[in-house]
Amino acid sequence: MTLASHLGAPRHAIFQQHAETIQTPCLLVDLAIVRKRYEQLADAFPTGNIYYAVKANPSKEVIRLVRDQGGCFDIASRYELDKVMAEGVAASRISFGNTIKKKQDIAYFYQKGVRLFASDSIADLKHIAEAAPGAQVYIRVLTEDRPGADWPLSRKFGCEPEMASRLIKQARELGLWPRGVSFHVGSQQRDLDAWAAALDRVKTIFDAAWRDGIALDLINMGGGLPGNYLHSTPKIREYANAIEAALTDRFKHVPVKLILEPGRYLVADAGVLVTEVVLVSKKRDEGARWVFIDAGKFGGLIETLDESIKYPIYTNKDADNAETDAVVLAGPTCDSADILYEKFRYQMPLSLDAGDRIYIVGTGAYTTSYSAVEFNGFPPLAAFYYDSEAVQAVSAAA
Repeated sequence: MTLASHLGAPRHAIFQQHAETIQTPCLLVDLAIVRKRYEQLADAFPTGNIYYAVKANPSKEVIRLVRDQGGCFDIASRYELDKVMAEGVAASRISFGNTIKKKQDIAYFYQKGVRLFASDSIADLKHIAEAAPGAQVYIRVLTEDRPGADWPLSRKFGCEPEMASRLIKQARELGLWPRGVSFHVGSQQRDLDAWAAALDRVKTIFDAAWRDGIALDLINMGGGLPGNYLHSTPKIREYANAIEAALTDRFKHVPVKLILEPGRYLVADAGVLVTEVVLVSKKRDEGARWVFIDAGKFGGLIETLDESIKYPIYTNKDADNAETDAVVLAGPTCDSADILYEKFRYQMPLSLDAGDRIYIVGTGAYTTSYSAVEFNGFPPLAAFYYDSEAVQAVSAAA
């Protein structure tokens, strides 16, 4: 398969117009894809409230698109808060979803009008009670590791169900408004049953709160919905059906507000990272070729850590009859960790040489936001945003 067949002819034609004139490495993001993903998610979860996880791609272009679609925002820091509010987003559309935060940052959010906070410890709850009196809180619960997630999120965030139940009672005692429970099943989750397993834990916490006279009404299911990488994933409708069935089975008599926090699902497929081959070499005569490119782990591709995320990758030398062999793919920096794929071997044309271009697809999420500021002197990953639907509409009108 070539890049053109992957993107489709109209989108590829517009992509090429921009890709041929940029200096590499650069991320090209098609906002039409982000808009389409948002619409698909809203259609699949008509009663869900979409809180975009800004950390996935904090560009003004994506923030404005989500804002205009009526979406809300999951914020991880005061710096993200400033960025989102600078685009005219009301505080009522914002949640401080990070459970690890300074008391002065809680106060900053509160002063800006934010009233919805995540927590997972008594220390943090006390900070919220002091700096944001009367605020609404939801408690993040730990979920069990499942093999379906390419990027697991266990242990650092959340607490065990028994502790979560105690925190809900303590939140009320501290004068806060305990609203509900949140969880995250792991990023790039391909196991449809992961949400049902997590909701079993949520149900026990809701039941315990009810016995304590506390009526919870919010379930924040976090992220986990996938982008399209090398491994196939279920369709969004399949996720929606599985999640809806799990919710109905466990909360049929409990009216709940449902929050979704998509990041990767909204923006990953919209991005293509354009990079240039710096060098093709070998370590020994009979060994594999090493292909060094001008983007690496420190230039936006940190999710290749442990080769967790495997992106579709194409080159400008791809053709149906091109002779290929397996390569080791590595970045340009003076750090031995800057190897993208060594165990998993991509097939690349034997004709590939310095100056050729490689296109890494599905890179709209967690690339620009992870890119180092000046490691080895390299600048952060540049990004260019365009709207293929708008371009096509202008072309059709002309």
